[in-house]
Amino acid sequence: MRGIKGLSDKDARKRLLPMNCISWNVGHLAWQEQRYFLYFGQGQILLPDINDEFAYGAPASKPALKDVLKAWHTTTEAADPWLDSLTSAKLQQFVMSKGRPTSRMIGNLLQRTIYHYWYHLGEIQAIRQMLGQTDLPEYVGDIETEAPYQPEKS
Repeated sequence: MRGIKGLSDKDARKRLLPMNCISWNVGHLAWQEQRYFLYFGQGQILLPDINDEFAYGAPASKPALKDVLKAWHTTTEAADPWLDSLTSAKLQQFVMSKGRPTSRMIGNLLQRTIYHYWYHLGEIQAIRQMLGQTDLPEYVGDIETEAPYQPEKS
């Protein structure tokens, strides 16, 4: 949220080729959360349109920022209880798809999501800089206070 703080809908929809616009990126992150943590993790799809509009390789679009933020909040809020329940043993289990184990472990999905967020947050900040915006928020912030490492509970 710090990465888009103060961003207008107009600027969120501007596309600087070859990149997608910022609002598309937000929708894309909602797609990944839904795919990995809701579908692979829990077997559910809350927002089918997200799969069509923001999947990897989906065509570019310029959605309203408020719409993709709503989708992102919906998917992340639905994923949080499942993510909070993960243990070291669960992270080492293979992801199931169509009743069969895949080659990815649940822990891989979590790592991939972290790296994916970093990539797109950097892209979002680059787009904002290219739009001439200054004094942009840092998206790491005070991580030690706001989101410190928490060891697994025994």
